[in-house]
Amino acid sequence: MSKRAVVTGMGVVTPVGNNLAEFWANLTGGVSGVGPITRFDTEGYSSKIAAEVKNFDPGAFIDRKEARRMDRFTQYAVAATAMAVEDAGLDLETINPARAGVILGSGVGGIETLEQQHRMLMERGPGRVSPFFIPMMISNMGSGQVAINYGLRGFNVTTTSACASSNNAIGDAFKLIQRGQADLVITGGTEAPITPLAVAGFCSMKALSTRNQDPAGASRPFDAARDGFVIGEGAVILVLEEMEHALARGAVIQAEVTGYGASCDAYHIVQPDPDGAGAAGAMLMSLADAGVAPEKVDYINAHGTSTPLNDKLETLAIKEVFGEHAYKVAISSTKSMTGHLLGSAGGLEAAVCVLAIGKGLIPPTINLETPDPACDLDYVPNTAISRTVHVALTNSFGFGGHNAALVLEKFNPERNS
Repeated sequence: MSKRAVVTGMGVVTPVGNNLAEFWANLTGGVSGVGPITRFDTEGYSSKIAAEVKNFDPGAFIDRKEARRMDRFTQYAVAATAMAVEDAGLDLETINPARAGVILGSGVGGIETLEQQHRMLMERGPGRVSPFFIPMMISNMGSGQVAINYGLRGFNVTTTSACASSNNAIGDAFKLIQRGQADLVITGGTEAPITPLAVAGFCSMKALSTRNQDPAGASRPFDAARDGFVIGEGAVILVLEEMEHALARGAVIQAEVTGYGASCDAYHIVQPDPDGAGAAGAMLMSLADAGVAPEKVDYINAHGTSTPLNDKLETLAIKEVFGEHAYKVAISSTKSMTGHLLGSAGGLEAAVCVLAIGKGLIPPTINLETPDPACDLDYVPNTAISRTVHVALTNSFGFGGHNAALVLEKFNPERNS
């Protein structure tokens, strides 16, 4: 019989808060984390805004010497993991380290280190490139450092599937536990892409919002005036645990992951499939995996990037999957407040689903002022709503046509018994 995977802890480093209480209060209060970019001079950039992490002190979680040997994306991962482990009430001395793994998602890894060391190479020559350049830059170092910090010797991998990365990571962690190959997996995503080169690249693609005079209003999923996404950063970590393992140690179970679906559009390097078939396929697969009928879903955390194509096609895909229920289910895009955390977005949005299930509160899609006629569903505009959430679904779609969907449910010990 398949094992069950439950969420017992979460930790966050995000543009709207660096602890769960602040994170949730700001999301349900409709507070935007977007502002002018402070990391570098944006002269000449078409987009000058981002959702930056604020007031983050790596020294609160990591030895300062060690922190200097980590890219920002790794610092975020280690910090969020420390909070998640504490939230789960885990005593890592009491678990079997060979059955404890780490699966994180990251789209671009240590791009800040890459840019810094390239400048060093060009300005001062190869002899001045840091010996820590490679282990700071490679995308797997977030999961590697988490495992090193906690002595976790089980399955360890980093998933890179663009903006679907951490949904894939959580889904893979769920399957690892379901197959009985792990008792516990640290999972989620981490990203730190607010750098001169990365932002310039997205600007050149015309993917970013240029609403520079109104940063808080720039990310506006499903609104007729949306003009691109707002780049964000941060890490969100979930402790995913085999149910019996969690119950045996008296853990508080916050939710259960019950379904995972993934697909590829096989259509274009950046544009989504115009009929939404890939996105619909991932959602249908996740629901079938969970054994949940579409009409049982209470909340969808949409990918909802605030780009003209994505929001229209995600709406189309939701209608394809849910039929008439599409008009009854509550849907919101928290990217309207957090910006788009790229490979870490799915981790953040899975945490939102866990909190919505636990709190009976659905965060809004802010800045939804003039609905797009092609986006005619209930996107919980501007104000959070109280609603019992038994079943939530979260979508993540990435460049390359990657689609991943997860189903999370309120924990019921009698489920499938």
